[in-house]
Amino acid sequence: MSILNTSNSLTTLDSELLRTFLAVAESGSFSQGAVRIFRSQSAVSLQIKQLESMLGQAVFQRHARGITLTPTGEKLRHTAQKVVSLLDEAIGELNVNPLRGSVRVGIPDEYGSSLLTSIIARFIRNHPQVELSIRCGFSSDFPEALTKGDIDIAVHSVESITENMQLLKKEKTFWVTSKNHDVHEQTPVPIALFDRACWWRDSALTALDKAGKQYHLAFSSESVMGITAAVSAGVAVGVVGENSMRDDFRILTMKDGFAEVPKSMLVLESREGANKTLSLALSQAIKHAFSKD
Repeated sequence: MSILNTSNSLTTLDSELLRTFLAVAESGSFSQGAVRIFRSQSAVSLQIKQLESMLGQAVFQRHARGITLTPTGEKLRHTAQKVVSLLDEAIGELNVNPLRGSVRVGIPDEYGSSLLTSIIARFIRNHPQVELSIRCGFSSDFPEALTKGDIDIAVHSVESITENMQLLKKEKTFWVTSKNHDVHEQTPVPIALFDRACWWRDSALTALDKAGKQYHLAFSSESVMGITAAVSAGVAVGVVGENSMRDDFRILTMKDGFAEVPKSMLVLESREGANKTLSLALSQAIKHAFSKD
């Protein structure tokens, strides 16, 4: 697709710019758009500036509560949706050796929504004859599920990497509290943790002990969504990864009496004995997403 910019020179409009534009337009914010396509917010902002420079017009109207599409942005959205859809369909239709079979993947619940709406959906369009089964849940369950043969591929968080794992990203983890409550000032401080043994829970308790912090377990959940909901409600403080940060969260540091918690490693792991061709195709799609800055 080509357009004329303000200097009247022919400019090629990259499909990746259209995908970034759609991610921001559909999510309603630069930060959530960045999450959808697994890029940093600064990288997304840079791409949108590049797009607007090429068009010679703004595509988003920035205001205090977020963003809205300009008239130009509204026109571009319809075109972008058609172009991206046609490109994805073409890949699947023109593949002379389509993949067949089934593959099962486990994805942490905090990544499930964005992955399902981007990488997984794209994989299905590109490989329509593959039966894809998706399991969203608590990532510490996935290693056992791989061993038992319940899933073929897993995206999960670990404290350290082994030889059979491929690093997708390093993620900072933080103690957080609600900006709208003073629960972090209570003694003992109420905390929200996962309700089962995992390195996240162990690291949180170790950090509290290291800081000499008095605490009591006020809330437990098997999902990240439960932990973030408890923090937002002012029920407790909790440990979350940077991908689960919310606008109403405040990071707690040693100045607040909370010791630093280690980074988590988000890895991709395939089970021994899984269909190598299918696993490789899905693994490449997932890694491609995380390779973007």
